[in-house]
Amino acid sequence: MSNIISDSVIKRMPRYYRFLNELKKQGVTRISSRELSEIMGLNASQIRQDLNCFGGFGQQGYGYNIDVLRVEIAKILGIDRLKNTILIGMGNLGKAITLHINFESKGFKLIGLFDSKESLVGQVVKNLPIRSTSTIDEFCRENLPEAAILCIPKAASEDICEQLVKLGVKGFWNFSHYDIALKYPDVKVENMHFGDSLMTLSYRLDNM
Repeated sequence: MSNIISDSVIKRMPRYYRFLNELKKQGVTRISSRELSEIMGLNASQIRQDLNCFGGFGQQGYGYNIDVLRVEIAKILGIDRLKNTILIGMGNLGKAITLHINFESKGFKLIGLFDSKESLVGQVVKNLPIRSTSTIDEFCRENLPEAAILCIPKAASEDICEQLVKLGVKGFWNFSHYDIALKYPDVKVENMHFGDSLMTLSYRLDNM
């Protein structure tokens, strides 16, 4: 699907899903593209074009059934199927991500936590024990994770990535600043650069 649908459309899908969840909580059962555009700050024709990439889902004169559209977008995003996931690097960032992100609502099941520091090994975070990175091979062969979250320094990432790709990990949520896709173009990577985001905000503030 990603070979046909543009990345910009795909990146808007989670935002639609988030807004539809809020509307459902408010008791709204249907909405027009115009009403949705006003809430989201998008163009109504843009919304229709985006959703038409996947089949449309709306009815002229009726709009969109919010429950139906939520289910369809969940299928599009693949969050109706949980993907086994491990997290490597249980420092402050890794712990915060483990504690505060509802992975299962996003299509992932966190099954393993790892760190190289022996002082952290054995601690339990969100009902998961922190394991030594020396046990990654055995754990992955037994549990077959599809995805990994990297909260480790860039210098440590190259060897870990090579190890995980060989073990069958297909996707990375990458906080390490190591460019995984350069060496492994077949894996799926979402890079998270807090510094880049902050610099983008700086630009926008200076160009208001």
